[in-house]
Parts: sequence; structure tokens; C-alpha cells
Amino acid sequence: MPDRASRLGDFLPYLMSVSTNAVSDLIAGEYRASYGLKIPEWRVMAVLGDAGDRTQRELVDATRMDKVAVNRACKVLEDRGLAARSPNTRDGRSHLLGLTRSGLDMHAAIMPHALAMEEQIFAVLEDRERRQFKDILARLADQVRAIENQEDSA
Repeated sequence: MPDRASRLGDFLPYLMSVSTNAVSDLIAGEYRASYGLKIPEWRVMAVLGDAGDRTQRELVDATRMDKVAVNRACKVLEDRGLAARSPNTRDGRSHLLGLTRSGLDMHAAIMPHALAMEEQIFAVLEDRERRQFKDILARLADQVRAIENQEDSA
């Protein structure tokens, strides 16, 4: 019989991943059906809609997706006329990607749906619990960055 400490169902990173995937899959079904967007494309679009033009490296950092997934998502958004590249005046070796007028319009159309889905999913939590949950997620993200920085400097 396996040791209780080795049970995958008790491993917090696994539980977080499964929960995150379940939420993403639910929301992605809506984006795919209504707007023809996959999860990586929406994540890139959401960052660009929220933060403005970004380099692909900045999009990798912001979305925590690998370079290939970001590159593919950017290509799809460009091919659909939802995003466009422009020169990066801060660094001539890279380009900036930004939403086009069509991309901004789609982002504005999706956001109410995204917020409604968020409300529906998190309706099981009280306002206090939502604030705590956001705080916990931010602290975990900060901890991961701190660990990554330690590993980079070692």
C-alpha cells in the first residue's frame, strides 16, 4: 500500500494545476465557441489588452507560457488581424506586438464574458475568501520568483 505522503491527491502543486486547468478549460470553451480563440491566444490578447504593446519575451514572462506557445499565439493573432508588430525603439533586436483596432474591439467584447465567468466560478467563495485567495496566489507567485532568482544566481 502506498505511503500517504506520496498521494498525488494531497500534493498541492498537482491540485493547483488540476484546478487551474479545469477553470481554463471551462472558460476556453466559451472563447473558442464565441471568438475562435484558444487559451494561449486569449492569454496573449488579455495581456496586450491590459498592458499594451509588449515584446514576445515580455509576453512569455507575463503569461508564464513557453516561447513556442507564445510565438504560435502571436502568429495566429497576427494572421487574424487582431494584433500587429511594430519596431521596438528601445531594442532594435525585437519587435513589439500590439492589438489592432479589431483586436481591441474583440478584447472589449470578451471582457464582460470573462468577468461573468469569473463571477460564476468564484460564486462559491465569499468576498473575504476571494480577497484572501488572490493574496495567497500573489504570495505564491512571489515565492516562485524568489526561488527562481536564487537558482539563477547560484
